Amino acid sequence: MAAASDSLLRNIVRDEGLTRGLGDVEARMLVEWVIDWAELLAETARNESDSQSMVNRLCRRAKAIGRFVQLWNGRSYGAASQLAAAEQFTWPMPTRGNVTPPDLMEHILNWEREKRR
Repeated sequence: MAAASDSLLRNIVRDEGLTRGLGDVEARMLVEWVIDWAELLAETARNESDSQSMVNRLCRRAKAIGRFVQLWNGRSYGAASQLAAAEQFTWPMPTRGNVTPPDLMEHILNWEREKRR
């Protein structure tokens, strides 16, 4: 499924919605996380349709993570908390205050990596 994987990866990199509103560092971390998981999903998928479906769900989750980081760091804690509840995010919520966007993104993505292992 190498060709399918290449096509999926191209679509991920071209998806501006994935990184909209994020700083360069957070955007890079999020795209790398999505690509790592997409490659694994493409390898284990039964067929191209299955692979595309799994990657679409992954991208939806990544967009929600990006939006959470954006809201939290914009001090929209209520909206970020509502998003976390609606998306059923189970990572520990950050404390209000001086958490930088890259640190928050790193914390969330590390937690997501550990959870999915």
